[in-house]
Amino acid sequence: MLFFIITTLLYSLALAAPVSDEIVTIQKNAWGYGAGGGIVGAIVFVLDVLVFIELFKSSRPTSHKILWGLFVFFFPILGLIIYYLFSDRQNYTHSYEVLP
Repeated sequence: MLFFIITTLLYSLALAAPVSDEIVTIQKNAWGYGAGGGIVGAIVFVLDVLVFIELFKSSRPTSHKILWGLFVFFFPILGLIIYYLFSDRQNYTHSYEVLP
């Protein structure tokens, strides 16, 4: 019964009338706009991917990796800045020993 009610509510939301009758225009040149897209968004995305690569290669405990990863995932710009300032990366770098 609960499934039917939730499905009906979601269906009614999908068919809801638009708020206004204005025609939505799409921005033709969105290269430089915000963290959601454009050049700035691409730079933030690349930096976040580098943080994830550094996290997975580090010698941190798994729980710390997950927490840092979730923080950077949910707050891409703020998480990136806080990770580089407060994560104490020097203590968790993974060093490989050369085999004789």
